[in-house]
Amino acid sequence: MVQVLHGRATTTEAVRRAIQHSQESLRVLAKRYGVNQKTAAQLAKEAELSRSAFFERFSCAVGVTPMEYLLAWRMALAKNMLRQNESGVAEIAERVGYGSASAFSVAFTRYVGLPPARYAREQTEPATLAASTRRSSTER
Repeated sequence: MVQVLHGRATTTEAVRRAIQHSQESLRVLAKRYGVNQKTAAQLAKEAELSRSAFFERFSCAVGVTPMEYLLAWRMALAKNMLRQNESGVAEIAERVGYGSASAFSVAFTRYVGLPPARYAREQTEPATLAASTRRSSTER
């Protein structure tokens, strides 16, 4: 299906390619715990759409806006790193694309409902408790 938008012929296939490209980028970056450096404007340009048209079509195709998708991805990466106790909050903040630990902490708390340090403690305590329980039961 070809549609004309702002005097330019565009296709829904171009949107699919841009979405697929962004998903592939996120998967690759997830392996490195990096962050997608592409802006919505860059993705829109790759899809040969205006930013607003890209947002609309991305939202229809994926079910959330590009920024909501990216936020969910960043938070999933952060939660995983916190559960694995890989780094401190400041380093995790940087690795998932935040300019400061403070901005990351505010966003994480809004998204998850707990501050990152508390989330990390609560996620690692059950595993630590289970391990100590197993040890004590085998020592009896």
